[in-house]
Amino acid sequence: MATLNTIIVDDEEFARSSLYFLLQENCPQVNICGIAKSVSEARTLLQQYEIDLIFLDIAMPGENGFSLIPQVQEANATVVFTTAYDQYALKAIKANAIDYLLKPIDIDELIEAVEKAAKHHLLKTNALIKNSSLKNLETDLKEQKGINRLTLPIGQGYRVVEVDDIIHIEADSNYSIFHLKNREKATVSKVLKDYEEILPEDRFVRVHKSSIVNLKYVKEYSNKNGLLLLLVNDERIAVSRRRASDFFDKLKLYAVSQNEKP
Repeated sequence: MATLNTIIVDDEEFARSSLYFLLQENCPQVNICGIAKSVSEARTLLQQYEIDLIFLDIAMPGENGFSLIPQVQEANATVVFTTAYDQYALKAIKANAIDYLLKPIDIDELIEAVEKAAKHHLLKTNALIKNSSLKNLETDLKEQKGINRLTLPIGQGYRVVEVDDIIHIEADSNYSIFHLKNREKATVSKVLKDYEEILPEDRFVRVHKSSIVNLKYVKEYSNKNGLLLLLVNDERIAVSRRRASDFFDKLKLYAVSQNEKP
């Protein structure tokens, strides 16, 4: 089992100490090299040690956690965010971070996050994509305009896709298949519900237990044999009876918003 040199960055003393003891008791692959109560102290630790994993709080006085991103990229370290941040930030983190933990930290979620980080540590050849993911996260949070990109775990690496390029997402057991504008597909080992929670709800609608569609790419719909959508890629998607009302409501709002654009 590979050892992960780790630092904890959090301004709250209780949060730092509780996470330290949880890691000591449950994650033997973690070697805690230091604990910082500010971004400034974290930078010093990154200069002193070769760090593989950082547990990083977001909301801290002075500099917030995202101020550390340039040094994280330089160190080629993996970040797990620890946060009690607002819902928008949570969505952005889900979209782009390697992992995140909500305070108070659940032991099982902590163990899972460390296991993910250990796997990611073995994939340092994908550092360029990981860095791109962190940049996307910082941009999305600063702009506060919604999520523009998703970082998808693909095979032994990651792929960054523009949200606007997603035509629809199809469920396949415990996998989600992304159908993209360029007619490419990307299969991800996450369930559809994970992306239903992340994607902008004014554009993406869950129309069936196995389908999320981007309203931008709905070409036409028919009620002849049950509600059926035709998308611009010529695929036909069924809308379940119980989701039809929500689909029409959102389609009307989307059409109004498009008409109002200059």
